[in-house]
Amino acid sequence: MKTISISTSKHNELISITDKVQSVINNSKVQKGLCVVYCPHTTAAITINEDADPTVKTDLLHALNQIVSDNWNYQHSEGNSPGHVKSSLIGCSEKIIIIDGKLQLGQWQGIFFCEFDGPRNRKVQIKIIEG
Repeated sequence: MKTISISTSKHNELISITDKVQSVINNSKVQKGLCVVYCPHTTAAITINEDADPTVKTDLLHALNQIVSDNWNYQHSEGNSPGHVKSSLIGCSEKIIIIDGKLQLGQWQGIFFCEFDGPRNRKVQIKIIEG
């Protein structure tokens, strides 16, 4: 397993980590298998979506902010309940097939780290399973 570091600069932000994940695969020398990308944080997430047009990230964040209000009467006292809800909606991991040493993403797809309680220094764990 390999851990990569992510530094976020905004309260809500999507950061493409596709190149970092591919680099871990390259260093592993695995040609066929599965890549698990996992986020061990309760106010962050991992997703796969379009990575060609940056407005997709803006639209996703806007939609999440419409779905999850900052103004609800949350019981959690730390003030980051919207981040917990968004993290649960998106999810903490993705699994991607590896063939010929490459992530099998669609033409426009990328892997994103989703920050919902930043800015922070975060970790993402990557596990390559050969097979």
